[in-house]
Amino acid sequence: MKKFFKEFKAFITRGNVIDMAVGVIVGGAFTAIVTALTANVFQPLVNWALADTGGGLESAVTMLKEVKVDGVVDLSQSIYIDWGAVVSAVLNFLLIALILFSVVKFINKLHEVSMPKYYGYSRKEYFAFRRAGKSEEEIEIMAAARDKAAAEAAAAAAEEAKKHTTEYLLEEIKNLLEKNTDNLSEGK
Repeated sequence: MKKFFKEFKAFITRGNVIDMAVGVIVGGAFTAIVTALTANVFQPLVNWALADTGGGLESAVTMLKEVKVDGVVDLSQSIYIDWGAVVSAVLNFLLIALILFSVVKFINKLHEVSMPKYYGYSRKEYFAFRRAGKSEEEIEIMAAARDKAAAEAAAAAAEEAKKHTTEYLLEEIKNLLEKNTDNLSEGK
């Protein structure tokens, strides 16, 4: 049972599984924008808030074609823009995006905490150092020395590469010509 949960944890914290899950949830979020939750919870609240501003129900909807039955507007047959539905859909999307962000942030933090530091070494190298009796601090110091040496080598390689540029060679030729010109003018 312990092995099962360990495998499940490794599976669920893999990046591609999380990305796929986020994609599915975001897709579901777009669908949910136009589903019953939006229509039955947010939309009535927004329509109530818009109607409460003093304009009545007319401020919550914009009638494009009004159909009256027995002198009363029949919304099921009328054509109108329901501003409450639009605001509700945006609000619903923002809430789902906030929840997804929080979940992904939590999973990433959990993944970060569960992964040991290898200090730039491969897992095999790191555990070879540990088996050889090296402490975490010693491995970290070795990694810092390795990184410093790599940075110095990169700087030296960049300096050497600079010597092979056309600008560098032209500068050297110019300096030699100036030196020869000075030597000739001095009579040497």
